[in-house]
This record gives sequence, C-alpha cells and structure tokens, in this order.
Amino acid sequence: MSTAARPTTAYRTLENDLRAAVGGEIRFDAASRAMWSADASNYRGVPIGVVAPRDADDVEAAMAVCREHGVPVLPVGSRTSIAGQAVNTAVALDFRTHMDAILSVDPDARTATVQPGAVCDAVRDAGRPHGLTFGPDPSTHNRCSIGGMIGNNACGSHSVAWGKTVDNVHALDVLTYRGERITLGGSGTESGAIPDALRRLGAELAPEIDAHVPELTRRVSGYNLDQLVPGNVNLAKALVGTEGTCATILAATVDLVESPPARALAVLGFPDAYHAADNVMIVREQRPLTIEGMDAGLIASLRALRPNETTSRMLPEGKGWLYVETGGEDRAAATAAAQAVVAAMTPYTTGAVVVAEPKEMAALWRVREEGAGLVTRSPEGGEAWPGWEDAAVPPEKFGAYLREFDKVLERHGRKGIYYGHFGDGCLHVRIDFDLLTKPGIANFREFMTDAADVVVAHGGSLSGEHGDGQARAELLPRMYPPQIIAGFERFKEIWDPDDRMNPGRVVRPATMDENLRTWVGMPTMPDEPKLAFGHDRGSFHRATRRCLGVGKCAIDTGSGVMCPSWNVTREEKHSTRGRARLLFEMANGEVITDGWRSDEVAESLDLCLSCKGCKSDCPVGVDMAAYKTEFLANRYHRRIRPRAHYSMGALPRWLRTAGVLPAALVDGINRLARVPALARVAKRIGGIDARRDIPPIARETYTSRAARGAPMSAVPDLGVEPGSRGPLLLWTDTFTDHFDPDVAADAVAVLTALGYRVELPSRTVCCGLTWTSTGQVTAARRVLARSLRAIGPALDAGVPVVGLEPSCTAALRSDAAELLPDEPRVKLVEQQVSTFAELLARHADELSAAAGTGNGAALVQIHCHQHAELGSEPDRAVLGALGVDATVLDSGCCGLAGNFGFEDGHYDVSMACAERALLPAVRAAGDAVDVLADGYSCRTQVRQAGEREPVHLAQIAHRALRG
Repeated sequence: MSTAARPTTAYRTLENDLRAAVGGEIRFDAASRAMWSADASNYRGVPIGVVAPRDADDVEAAMAVCREHGVPVLPVGSRTSIAGQAVNTAVALDFRTHMDAILSVDPDARTATVQPGAVCDAVRDAGRPHGLTFGPDPSTHNRCSIGGMIGNNACGSHSVAWGKTVDNVHALDVLTYRGERITLGGSGTESGAIPDALRRLGAELAPEIDAHVPELTRRVSGYNLDQLVPGNVNLAKALVGTEGTCATILAATVDLVESPPARALAVLGFPDAYHAADNVMIVREQRPLTIEGMDAGLIASLRALRPNETTSRMLPEGKGWLYVETGGEDRAAATAAAQAVVAAMTPYTTGAVVVAEPKEMAALWRVREEGAGLVTRSPEGGEAWPGWEDAAVPPEKFGAYLREFDKVLERHGRKGIYYGHFGDGCLHVRIDFDLLTKPGIANFREFMTDAADVVVAHGGSLSGEHGDGQARAELLPRMYPPQIIAGFERFKEIWDPDDRMNPGRVVRPATMDENLRTWVGMPTMPDEPKLAFGHDRGSFHRATRRCLGVGKCAIDTGSGVMCPSWNVTREEKHSTRGRARLLFEMANGEVITDGWRSDEVAESLDLCLSCKGCKSDCPVGVDMAAYKTEFLANRYHRRIRPRAHYSMGALPRWLRTAGVLPAALVDGINRLARVPALARVAKRIGGIDARRDIPPIARETYTSRAARGAPMSAVPDLGVEPGSRGPLLLWTDTFTDHFDPDVAADAVAVLTALGYRVELPSRTVCCGLTWTSTGQVTAARRVLARSLRAIGPALDAGVPVVGLEPSCTAALRSDAAELLPDEPRVKLVEQQVSTFAELLARHADELSAAAGTGNGAALVQIHCHQHAELGSEPDRAVLGALGVDATVLDSGCCGLAGNFGFEDGHYDVSMACAERALLPAVRAAGDAVDVLADGYSCRTQVRQAGEREPVHLAQIAHRALRG
C-alpha cells in the first residue's frame, strides 16, 4: 500500500501526540491531505498530515513530536512553488494560517522582522509609509509568503534593481529537525556546532566554489555555498534557497529598499521575442526598475481565452514586448525617465507607449503577472505544463539562448509560449508536454536533459527563480561538477543529519519523472460527464487538471470577484484551489475514496456560490460553478435531493403557476408570506433560511401586461421613427417578469424610443439556470431546449435578442453550449443575445445627445456572472453617455448568488460576503446616489439588508432620457 493510501489510523498516535502538544490546528483528515497534496508544480505528494502552528513554541513542540516518531517535516507557506518543493510525504507545517504577522519595521535600519507566513505584499505595505519596500516581488506577490520566498530564493520583476531574496535577507531565526534553535545574521561569527561546521566546509571548498559556482544574477540552482567562502561568510544568506531541506524558519528580518514615490511604464514593441532579448543590455544602461518580456503567443492566448479583455489593445505594434518600469520623485520625473528609455530604444523598436496612470499600469502588469496561468490552457483545451520553467543565462546571451532553446523545442516536437524577466536573462515558458503516457513522459525527460545542456552551455542556471525542487534537482550534476554536488550533500548533512527535512529535494533527489501528478493521480472514475465541458475536450477529468495551484483565489486582500467563500472563511476548502484539489483526488480515488458520494467534496462545494468569478479571474479559467453542477448532478442522480433543489431549483415552474393567478390572489399570497408563523413553515418546507424574507411576487407579470395591451412606461422622444430599426426580441426572464416587471416596462420604453419594434417570445421562456446551479441538468436541458424552440424563428431570422437579467443572459451565452452542445441554434444565441447595456452602447451618441449631463450619480454593483461572461465596459459607456457619474464597485459577489443566500445554513456567509464591500459602500453613499444593480440577486440582497431600493440600468436610462 502506498503512503498516500495508508489509512490515517497508521498515524493515529502521531496525530494524538501532536494534538496534545500543539495549540494550532492538527489536520489528518482525508480532505486536508488531499488539498495539501499538490503545489503549483507537476508533482503530487500526499502529506501525512497538516499542522498549523500558532507560534514558535508550537513549531518547536510539533518538531519534537515528529522527531520522536521519526517522520519527515515539510514547512510550507502559500504553496505556489512551481518546482515541486512544497509537496512531500511528510508532516506539512502550514505557516500561512496563523504565523503571518509583521513583527516590527525599523525605518532607520531599513528592515522588517516578520513571521514566515507573512505575505510579500503585506511586508511591502508595512514599508510604504516610510518610503520603503521589499524588493523581491514574484508574480504571486499578493499571496506568496516570505518563508516560501526565502525557501525558493524567489526574485520577481524588480530583480534588475533590487536583486533576489538572498540579496534582501538580513537575519533568520531557525529551528533544526533535532531541535536546535539558531539565530543567523550577516556577521558570519555565529558560534555552535552547525555554524562552525559550515565555516569549515566553506574554507575547504573555497577554490572549487570560486571555479565552478557561476557569478550570475539569477543563479538559484543548488545551495548558496558561495556564502560560506572565507571573507564572504553569511550563514543567513547561505540558508536562503534551501527549499525547507535544512531547517524551519521561525522569523526573518529582511532588508527594505527605498521605493520611488512615482512609477511609469514604457512598453517597447519588437519584431519578435528574439529581438526583444537581443536589446536588453541597452535598456539596462538606463538603470530601470524592471525589464520584463512577453512573446506574441502570450497575447494571442489572452485574447483567445478572454475575448472581452481590452488591455492588450494598449500594447504598441510588435510581436515581442519589453515592459520597462522607471521611477522618480513624482510622476513627471518617472515619465521623463520612461520617455528616455523610449528615445534610447527607438532605433530598435517597432513602437512604444509610455503609461503613468496607476490603473492603466496595473492593468498592463496583470497581463504579465498572469502569464503562467494564461499559457497553461489553449482555448480548445490543450494543456501546457511547467517543468523547464525559469532557467536563466547572462542577459547578454539571452537572445542567443532563446534561439537555441527554440531548436530544442522543435527537435522534441514541443511548443511553448514565452514571457519572463528578460532583463536578467530569465525565461518563463509553459510547454505542451504529454504527461499522461509513458512515451510522453520519456519525451519529457529527454527534453529536460537537452534543455539543461543548452542553458549550461550558455553559462546559465537551471533555475533562475523557482528553485530546483523535484523538477530540476536531478539535473544539477549537469551544471555542477561532482565536488560541488558533494558539497551540497555535506551542507545538508550539517543541518539535517537525519535527512528528515523535506527529503528527496536538492540533495539525493527524486527523479524528475517520479510523482508526476497527472500520472500517479490517474483517474479511476468513468469520464462520462453530464455537462459538455467543451473547453476541456468533453472531459471532466481534464477539467480537474485545469487548476495548477497558482493561488490567485487565496489572496488575503480579498478584492475582486474570486473567491467569495474564501474571502469570508479563509479556509482552504472554500477556495477555488482547495475545491479543485478535492475534485482531482476524488477522480483518482486514492485519498478521497467515495467518488460522487464524497462528503468531503460535498462539504467543500456547499459554500461555493456558483458566482463564476473563478472562470474569469482564475488565470487558468477554472469554472467551479460548472464543476459544482456536475458534482451535484451525479451525487443526487436518482436520489432524494435537498429541499432547496425542489423549491428554488424549480422556482420558474412555481412562478409560472403563480403568474396566471388573479392579482388579488397574488396579494393574498404575499400577505401570507409575511405572517411569521406561516412564513416559518414555508421556509422550512422550502429549505430556506429562517432569517430570509420571501420576496413578494409582482401582482401582474410584464408579459401579462403586454398580452392585454397595457401601456408600457412613457416612451422618451428621441426623434427616431418608431420601428425604423426593425424587430428586437426581449428575453422575458423569470426574475424580471415575476418580481420586477417595471424594469421590463422601462426597458421596452427605451428600446422603442431608439426605434426598435420590441417583441416578446411566443411563450414563457427560461434559460434553465436555477436547475443548472442545483445540478438538475436533465431538467435544465429540457427547459432550455423548449425555450430555444420558442425563440427559434427570431434567431433564424437574425433578430437581435436582449436580456435584462445578467445571470440569464450569461447562461444563454455560455451555459447553453454546456447543456445543448449539439443544438445548432446555440451558436445563434451566442451571436445574437446581448445585454441591455451592450445594445444601448451601440447608440451611445444618440443617448448622449438626448440625455445631456448632470443626471445624478450611481454606485454600480456588477453581477458576478456578468463579470465572468459578459464584461462591464458597455455599462460604463452607457452610463457615461447618459450623463450619470458612475462608481463601479470592486465588491465581488453580493453574497446572495441566486438560491445560495436563501438556502438554510448559508445566511451568515451570504451576509458576510455583502459586508465585505457592497453594503458598507451603499451605507456610505449619499441619499441622492442610485444603487445600480442589474442582477435580481444583487437587488434582493440590498433590499433585504434594509438599505434602500436599488435600480436597474433600464430605469436609470428611462429617467435620464425623459429629463
């Protein structure tokens, strides 16, 4: 039996002893072991258990227990490592959960002392009031931990100016496996058995180190033996980059550097990435803060994966680009420095732009920082992997290296997309390795070996940022001679003679093709999904491999849409990454053994709001809403479902029945719903949380009004001939029709004023979303097919279709293909269905002329599904044209999320999501400011919070156009 499959009872005594000794959480359950089984690499290593120490005393106690039991230990931070050093069959010490404090900042000494779990950005923020920052900033800077950065000797985009982590470490407080606690500084005079032995090793190997350890700004491979050479002894820096194989960091004092008050960004275009690489030395002469590079393939992937994105339009002409950041005392000085870079590079570039506005710079940087995820999947579902991830050569040789590297790719039949730290000669690339078959893995080995030889031939390092881990440690003898490799082994033995600290990494490593996640985690479940999974070539198993663990879903700042449940609970199982790991392990059945019946997966997915934020915000496009639908569909196949699935999951069916009732009877139902005793019974039957109000149903639907010829809202006079623009079909969604029919009335009035002849479907239509989100796929498919037949003639005739409810419109544009992949009209739906804002944006000039200016202010809550599937640029454009001063909130999900916030047991999380940003912003807004929320869920959340009555864009447009 493998260690991964070994029952937890084998370690029951260890678990009990840890619980008795440690104040923090002890997690030996299957779910935690599954979630900590992978980092951001190709590798898998199921831990024995996970310990989250609360302080240094907890760490010492945990180490003592592990030492008593003879089990290995692996200290981890945010687990975004790409070389496999953050997974192992060991007791994982999780420093991110509790030990993440900034202990002190000394602006005079320009240092900060932090716990190992402190996030890089938190340290940077702590230095900001003093004009200081922490120099190293990997692309994961908003979630990676300082302990992890020290373990990997991380770098980042500003290494041109401020170096690697090793260049910025001042002192370390560490603990060995045998329990020796040592403080390491820069003096080199520390006393004790370990410091003395390290100095002797350095003295003995000094000639070999001078001869064979290259002087290279991005040398990260191997141990830092150069920090042991007499005259240059720094034991703290020597421990940097040891990947948790030598000691555990309890605290670190890091150096801070002066941060220019203002920044600017020069983006330089080149004919290709080769020419960009050829010219980095000229750029370096300008002494910028960063020199980052991108290939045209990255931008092509971005545009294919995210058709709605607009940032890439800012790039100058070219097929390869350099981002060159400059600093100054103010924006003018920073901009002048950027313009000087452009002037110096004009003879070599195809174009250039200078950006100094912070939001525009941040948008451009996001393109570069999310490169690792963007190039991992092609739009048609092709997979690419790390492995040969971050090799580095002297920057003056970078162009030559790129050309030779491409020949290696071609020779092995592989493709890769470039980006990286061009100014330091460091290349990031994801390659389309076949890691699912034995021949493919053999090709992977051959490629890695040849690539190692090429980088060494150019005087480079196998790793220039992410460390060796399991991916490259086997290749170290190709870079270093035997005497240096022996020196690494002796270094490790001095620190960890028992070889219990993260064994099998750097020294006596596992081979590069052992423990490959896709191979050792091969699925055992049938791959017969109920959804189409078109972006994953029809495979649910392929979808479970989509998450590579980059961890953007687990950011402490909690801004943006992804992932609302993580933002509230801070539990790994409620992050997109944690859920993806559980689904992957469920499919292979080794740790999560109950398949679709798994309670561990069900518990994790229970707090997934199906907001779809991850589909757009996750760099690799994980669509957890779809995975939850698939899980629920299989878990409850031919089984009794939760009550909420029958009540809210089939809500359109119940409302359709209510829609034919007389208005007086509907009034009576609404009154009964407000009687506490009756409401309690109704909510208990429907699986609705007792603290929720049952929303009142409209006395008359909009479709009923239209059928009897009732007048719409007053039509503004825009001077357009009625019906001159031809027919337009209004998608009469369930929520607008039955709860907010006045929204439809105002929308029809505006569309009529614009010259459209608004028509309604010949029968009731529904996108099937409520059935989809509750995993009732068969019913959702049937409902949607019936609705497409109803609007089929309009689609066939090319009539545009406009939706008012963002979730329904997004479902038509995206979920329809998942439910009915073989339905020809699905393509027509994707092409012809638009949001109300998208249609109005085509008439922005007319709206602006009619509405004028000064039409109030609005606080805008963008629906999550709109954010993920549709974008919000048209909404911003329309509000501008209408003369409305709009503030678009970065509030994420409102927390109601369809049925989620109504379901029994979800109320607290639902309201906590709303209280993160949305409700405080609403309270802070003046009474004259409209709260604009096109999503019915968003409006309901604000209403039930007792704040104010929100409005839809149709209502604002109608009011503005009527003056």
